[in-house]
Amino acid sequence: MTHATQHERESTITGHKFFLLFLLLLASLIFYPFADQSRFGYYLLRVLGSAAIVASVYAVNVRRSLLIFIVILAGPALYRHIRFQLFRPNPGTFAIINIALSFVFDVFIVLVIFRRVFTRERATSETIFGALCIYLLVGFSFASVYEMIATLQQNAFYLDPRTNLHIIPDRFDFIYYSYGTMTSLGAAGITPISAQARSFSVLEAILGVLYLAVLVARLIGAYRPGSEL
Repeated sequence: MTHATQHERESTITGHKFFLLFLLLLASLIFYPFADQSRFGYYLLRVLGSAAIVASVYAVNVRRSLLIFIVILAGPALYRHIRFQLFRPNPGTFAIINIALSFVFDVFIVLVIFRRVFTRERATSETIFGALCIYLLVGFSFASVYEMIATLQQNAFYLDPRTNLHIIPDRFDFIYYSYGTMTSLGAAGITPISAQARSFSVLEAILGVLYLAVLVARLIGAYRPGSEL
């Protein structure tokens, strides 16, 4: 009886990890524009970003050997949020490696959550939040790809000065462009110029449409309120 009660308490604590991760990712998107407007917004974004990374590691809940690998990859991602800078003129080699490792971390988390969510026969509210987390993480991952392309190719993206307050794209510009591309909404004022930037833009648009049309629709159709995770 005691063992059953302890198991129920653990399920209550760990049963909403995807919901927590979803809230942190969504909060990061909401507060990103305020990072350069006040010191409070600047540090709040640091905290939210770091908490989202920790929650990602917690949510995947892998075996110890893979956990060490994830923690190592999480280091550069945490560093990027702790040392967050809105503008990044001429970043060095260390910054480029940091962006690449952060992207690998995002992709790895997406693949693990994907396997956990879409291999279940019955969908619950928690698995749906897991699917939403994948969608948000893919947007952040492609933002890192665009940031990497713009770092290696100075003229990969063009910011229209009539609709932007600056001409050098920053991290939030790539996030805005990424989600605008993935949702087929479009990102006004940002134009991909290089072939690589356009290629990844097309790829993200296709993945975004397929994900919403096939995978999320399948989860919603299989959802049964009150079912076990």
